[in-house]
Amino acid sequence: MTTILVADDEPPILELIRFTLEDDQVRVVEARGGLEALRLAQAVRPELCFLDVRMPDLDGLALCRLLRQDPALAGSRIVMLTAASQEADRALGLAAGADGYLTKPFSPLALFSLVRSLLPEAVAWPDM
Repeated sequence: MTTILVADDEPPILELIRFTLEDDQVRVVEARGGLEALRLAQAVRPELCFLDVRMPDLDGLALCRLLRQDPALAGSRIVMLTAASQEADRALGLAAGADGYLTKPFSPLALFSLVRSLLPEAVAWPDM
């Protein structure tokens, strides 16, 4: 089973990601802050992490750097979630070690496509 961690302090974002991605092959686990997300990532070792850039207690960029430093989590794919859409914002996320960047608001189809591109070997969803 593929595990996806979503760290965001906005319940509608958590709900949208869970509703779009969770099925019998994919488990979505949620954290509402950066420190909670760090502990959860260390416990479940997700294949993919969605990290909000602005979160309570530890922002997504710092969390991304910490995940990349942990040998057990260094192989996890990481996508930064943010409303900031400037190229400089995207560059900060990628410099922190993120594999991708998803700007809020986003469509379920864009989310689904991004996950398929990042985890082609792990998720066997049918073509749309």
